[in-house]
Amino acid sequence: MSAPQEAVCRSIAADGALLTITATRRPRAGRADVKCSVPGDAALAERMQQVVRLARHTEARFDSRDQVLLSLDRAPPGDWRDWELAAVLADRMVRGVLVARAGLTANGWSDAWHLGHIDGRALANVPAGVLAGGAGGLPHLGALNGQPDPAAAVSSARAWFPMHSGGAGDSLGWVEVSVRPAAGQDEDAVTAPGFDPVRQAAIAATLTAARHFDGRGQSQWRTTVRFGEPRFQGESYQFALVMADRIARGREFLARGRVIASGSSSAWHAGKVEAVEALEAKCALIAREAAPGDRVLLPKEWETGLPPGLRETLRARGASLACVERIGII
Repeated sequence: MSAPQEAVCRSIAADGALLTITATRRPRAGRADVKCSVPGDAALAERMQQVVRLARHTEARFDSRDQVLLSLDRAPPGDWRDWELAAVLADRMVRGVLVARAGLTANGWSDAWHLGHIDGRALANVPAGVLAGGAGGLPHLGALNGQPDPAAAVSSARAWFPMHSGGAGDSLGWVEVSVRPAAGQDEDAVTAPGFDPVRQAAIAATLTAARHFDGRGQSQWRTTVRFGEPRFQGESYQFALVMADRIARGREFLARGRVIASGSSSAWHAGKVEAVEALEAKCALIAREAAPGDRVLLPKEWETGLPPGLRETLRARGASLACVERIGII
């Protein structure tokens, strides 16, 4: 399919006015895969970039040789999100993934673009021919070209890790990994929308190294990583990230409840699980938050220093604990 150099898709705002999203394509030449702009609203432009990157991970193939630039002609009023579907469609049309249509208007949004799901809301006096999500509209992105729900090809799993800062807001945070089979080599196999390039690179490096320990190919999956609370510091999330990825790829058994893990590694490629800071505080947090069926995984190096009674407390709550030296021996 021949891809155009420019594609336009419009969306209807809450006040009935039209919003216009314009997508252009050019050789990537080492630049970012997608850039977005919204007049006077950098945060909204960042959200658009996240939406497009997440939706791309429902595609069986992805050609990363081009850069796509998307612009919204004006910021929508309030927290209006129905422009999201128009952004996804403009991005697909300019790359030739979807047949370009002149005068296309689309309204829809989603909290699960990486699964291809589309939501929406009822609008009064909507003109005929508008593509819309929600009740009676497009249920998923596959419906655009008669394909099945792309979520059927996606496997997702979550793991939890203690987010400790020494305050009343300490809690268990979750990391979710969603994978789908990749067709051939894929330069950008791992994406973690919402993080800066340094953190994204660290997440990708962790998964790449841990998958190396499996002894399997490194380009078999397209991977989306999401965090329930993206504002955290340190590397102790890594063990939970690796476990969520292994569960999603069928490399680990599911726990009856949650998998709760804390640990990092300087050698994930060798499967090693190493200690992190704040042993006592994190163990206390886990003891408070554990629920029936939870499986707690901690570094083997912590075993001799575990707080007295931790195992008994977890057992009384219906949870179990293992201190491990390597992944794959859980």
